[in-house]
Amino acid sequence: MTGRLDGTVALVTGASSGIGEATARSLAAEGASVAVVARRKDRLDDLVARIRAEGGTAQAFGVDITAPGEAAAVVARAVESFGRLDTVVNNAGVMLLGPAIGTPVEEWQRSVDLNVSALLQVTHAALPHLVDAADDGPRGVSDLVNISSVAGRIATTGAAVYNLTKFGVTALSEALRQEFASKYVRVSAVEPGAVATELTDHVQPGVRENIQAWYAGVENLLSEDIADAIHYIVTRPRRMAVNEMLVRPTAQV
Repeated sequence: MTGRLDGTVALVTGASSGIGEATARSLAAEGASVAVVARRKDRLDDLVARIRAEGGTAQAFGVDITAPGEAAAVVARAVESFGRLDTVVNNAGVMLLGPAIGTPVEEWQRSVDLNVSALLQVTHAALPHLVDAADDGPRGVSDLVNISSVAGRIATTGAAVYNLTKFGVTALSEALRQEFASKYVRVSAVEPGAVATELTDHVQPGVRENIQAWYAGVENLLSEDIADAIHYIVTRPRRMAVNEMLVRPTAQV
């Protein structure tokens, strides 16, 4: 059976776990060759082995995309390895919540470095390749998918800088969508609600318990649910673009 992404290449950041891992497997199953990017190379190697065992094609790039020059370099390496780039999923991110007073400023900076600056660097390096892919690719269209959050729509106490980063990702996505629509580079923002991933592992003690209490009784989404949303976006026909997708657990208010 041929896949809808046969002959294309995808790059997924934050692919060592959670949404990124599930997305990489989903895109590979659809026929894309996938460059998986994250700091934890051992996790990526395991992922690549599973994708290959399932008949897919993937390569691991163990990179810290917040380090100077590394984001652009990994895009270049992926293009060199696979010959093109049709899909980029900017998934890497952290959720460092806490009160404005008492939170180390280093946490704020880390949030901006990964959620915004690294995403910008990957995007800047990838866009020329995405334009080329839309011009000469097998599908006549390419995709940039940025993972935002429900926190990119609704600001809440204790999440000021996280809100800042995700509002920024959503705004960037819409502005780029307008700029590149005529070139058939589709730009989409996906805004998950509560998902069962490692994202809350980095939250300060005390704050984590508050989050758990807030979502008590809510059946969280799985990483595969968001991967399904991304899969839907990037497999649409050339004439159709999904600009923004908000996905919450059914019971989340």
